[in-house]
Amino acid sequence: MRLQQIVTVVGVHAEGEVGRVITGGVIAPRAASMFERQQAFIRDQDWLRGMLLSDPRGSVNAAVNLVTPPIDPQADVGMIVIESDYYPPMSGSNLMCAVTAVLETGMLAMVEPVTRLCVDTPAGLVYVEAECGDGKCRRVSFRNVPAFVMHRDRQIEVPGFGTITVDVSYGGMIYVIASAEQLGLTLAKDEARALVETGERIKLAAADQLPSVHPENPGIHTINQTLIAGPLRECDGVKTSKNAVIVSPGRIDRSPCGTGSSARMALMHARGELAVGERFVHQSILDTEFACSIEDIASVGGLPAVVTRVGGRAWLTGVSYYGADPEDPFPHGYRLNDTWLAC
Repeated sequence: MRLQQIVTVVGVHAEGEVGRVITGGVIAPRAASMFERQQAFIRDQDWLRGMLLSDPRGSVNAAVNLVTPPIDPQADVGMIVIESDYYPPMSGSNLMCAVTAVLETGMLAMVEPVTRLCVDTPAGLVYVEAECGDGKCRRVSFRNVPAFVMHRDRQIEVPGFGTITVDVSYGGMIYVIASAEQLGLTLAKDEARALVETGERIKLAAADQLPSVHPENPGIHTINQTLIAGPLRECDGVKTSKNAVIVSPGRIDRSPCGTGSSARMALMHARGELAVGERFVHQSILDTEFACSIEDIASVGGLPAVVTRVGGRAWLTGVSYYGADPEDPFPHGYRLNDTWLAC
């Protein structure tokens, strides 16, 4: 086999969202923190993003996650999330995929009935409880980094929509949140393309008109994604809502979105809609669910914040080896706008 730069990847999805996990073939750069490691990786090893996510090896509907040794001495494992256009500080669905992969492949020891781990991410330490049985990681929940609101009830101008009201909230990455009702959308599966086009317009407008910088880490400063929120309702006494998160350059997160759930809970708490200890079920466009709650209150850079827990399931789908033939004209991939809509 003539492949060079061979990388081992475990296929995983969390409640429908593809989050492949790199388990071999990549050496993470030395750094003083996981955020610094992420920045060094972006600077020096970004070829991996092109090779694994772009055509002909990758797909627009996937993310990959690099599992690394931890840097913080409290942590058991490190994780860098790699999406099509961004390296977000944290991602809940990707964390579920990574934890499931490292436990079911034996990279870390599985303890039944619950394996407790600390994951070192560029956003900070995330505390995980993985429910395990018969050698299977059956459910992953995580106590996330603090989530907080950055902008409340702000009006922005969006091409094709005029003036709309949005919020901006952080839950491990920065989200602009808009109501589906305001946009005339119902979050039905057949609206997927319309949701993507609408969400990308809103994100670009919000990023331009609502500068958003993390108060304790100015390196986190970009509105990464749009969360289009369905109405809040009660199902069997539990507050429940559907949502669609739009991932650049133009697709829908198939899961309910973990960091988006945290960001939305911070906004709901600020509005008086969700109390500490109260359960919240967040649903995806596929009707899969994350079980969510606020566990505590906190403060980030003087801003009121909440500490959230989000839980869901992930499943392994296979193991692959990727690389590039030395004569391959596309060793780092390519993108066409039939599927990569923003190209």
